[in-house]
Amino acid sequence: MGASGLGSALAKCINLSNLTLDLYYNQIGAMGASGLGSALAKCINLSNLTLELYNNQIGDEGASGLGSALAKCINLSNLTLYLSSFFFFQIGDEGASGLGSALAKCINLSNLTLRLSRNRIGAMGASGLGSALAKCINLSNLTLDLYYNQIGAMGASGLGSALAKCINLSNLKLDLG
Repeated sequence: MGASGLGSALAKCINLSNLTLDLYYNQIGAMGASGLGSALAKCINLSNLTLELYNNQIGDEGASGLGSALAKCINLSNLTLYLSSFFFFQIGDEGASGLGSALAKCINLSNLTLRLSRNRIGAMGASGLGSALAKCINLSNLTLDLYYNQIGAMGASGLGSALAKCINLSNLKLDLG
């Protein structure tokens, strides 16, 4: 059961609008992250969500799955995701791009904090993440932590070019370390 079971229990809280879950160092894995997201997607009134999932070995599959599930949270306006890895190399290009593509479907998302430091995201992942986030039409505040990845000059350029297309973005904090 684990994280998926916790999510299923929380999904029964029909009036839940604000949720902070601190689950770091719990060996959730890809299935747990995806399952948790799928269960939370049933919280139809959820508008503010903070998930602290760093050091849980969720990898590319878990990041993409979590994003796909959260994309179904139609009222989500404020999202903070901690997906950093102190032991490096958990989420790569596929996971970063997949997470971004899914979050682009969160039509009411206005405030987003993504902490993806100490992973294995390269130029393609950073550019893909930026291109996807540029589709978040209501995004006004973005904090993006990508330090200790392998983004490089090409990735930084691609990310910057993509984020420049965020038409309603008024506040940006970008850490490429």
